[in-house]
Amino acid sequence: MKIRKASEQDFDRIMTIYEHARRFMAEHGNPDQWGPTKWPPEDMIHEDIKNGDSYVCINDAGDVAGVFYYVNGTDVEPTYRVIADGEWIGDDHYGVVHRIASDGSQKGIGAFCISWAYEQCGHLRMDTHNDNKVMQNLLTKLGFVHCGTIFVREDKNPRMAFEKMPDCSV
Repeated sequence: MKIRKASEQDFDRIMTIYEHARRFMAEHGNPDQWGPTKWPPEDMIHEDIKNGDSYVCINDAGDVAGVFYYVNGTDVEPTYRVIADGEWIGDDHYGVVHRIASDGSQKGIGAFCISWAYEQCGHLRMDTHNDNKVMQNLLTKLGFVHCGTIFVREDKNPRMAFEKMPDCSV
């Protein structure tokens, strides 16, 4: 597998992957994270691609099998400025992955994408819905530490905040 920046030519495939992800989450006890709003919206994905922040995972057959948003820098995620029931481990220069999804064709796509993002910066923050046990288990398996609770603008559901950096330990 390999990672590359997404292009507008990938847009239809990306939206198909998100459609699959919404069904997968609903089938695995997490219908509220993306389902009710059909998250993520098309205009956001176009903007991610335009800004160079959308990435795709290419499988060994050369097909787009996964997608995610990635950026890194100082204080790059405004919703991470306030964390409840805990605190972030590191400083505010970090990478963030959002909107990660796969087409379900191959195991390990999510882990591959998250590991790639971590390798880019060595300090990564992510969040997920309380009902997204699949992502919580993956983040724990990859060495992330649960740090507290954040809130997003999209809905009123709290999100579990996770962080990984070289000195993190469970």
